[in-house]
Amino acid sequence: MKIYIGADHKGFKLKDELKIWFIENKIDREDMGAFEYDPEDDYPIYAEKVAKRVAEDLGKNLDVRGIVLCGSGVGVDIVANKFKHIRSGLALNVKQVLEARKDDDINILAIPSDFVSEEKVKEIVKIFLKTPFSKEEKKIRRLKEIDEIEHGL
Repeated sequence: MKIYIGADHKGFKLKDELKIWFIENKIDREDMGAFEYDPEDDYPIYAEKVAKRVAEDLGKNLDVRGIVLCGSGVGVDIVANKFKHIRSGLALNVKQVLEARKDDDINILAIPSDFVSEEKVKEIVKIFLKTPFSKEEKKIRRLKEIDEIEHGL
């Protein structure tokens, strides 16, 4: 599995800490920016870069996920969910992310860097990466309903 990660200035430090953790755990990742701290940058730029790459790779049936970070996590979550094939979810705690992976098959994790510690983020990301989608019939049905909405059917 490959992980695309991106953050604005609010998530920059936490993104860099996660990158070190990815290296230590031999997790394939690609940083989509920001590459330097800029207190004036805008989160849509980085959320778009991550979501585009994840969507493109999912369209090729590749095993990928994304992680986007900003202060509240909400802005990057909104941006990521604008892309076809993307189901982004806000990461508030381990239990919520576990349910979001099992029930909703989220493929992008939106992290609120102002509200979670480095240690909590690592726990959340572990769950995001290792939890499979349940593939229950009703969960699949609901994802198909979301696809229909997405495609305007």
